[in-house]
Amino acid sequence: MTLGLFTGLITLPLAPVRGTVWVAEQLLAAAEEQYYDPAAIRARLEEIDRLRQEGAIDEEAAQAEEEQLVQRLLEGRRRQEGG
Repeated sequence: MTLGLFTGLITLPLAPVRGTVWVAEQLLAAAEEQYYDPAAIRARLEEIDRLRQEGAIDEEAAQAEEEQLVQRLLEGRRRQEGG
């Protein structure tokens, strides 16, 4: 019991750092969840298709972005499966 109290007192100055690290980890997790969200990726793919049809984006740029989005989708699935 004394060792736990002693350790707590010694590491007390690090509490703000640990709190900041925790907040940063939570922000990273939320950002990754949004980045790899299949619904968000699908919505962006649909938007690219619409832009392509309107002539607002050329075929090469559309294909490049679609490829990146597909890679994000695959990476998100890999992460969900724990790979």
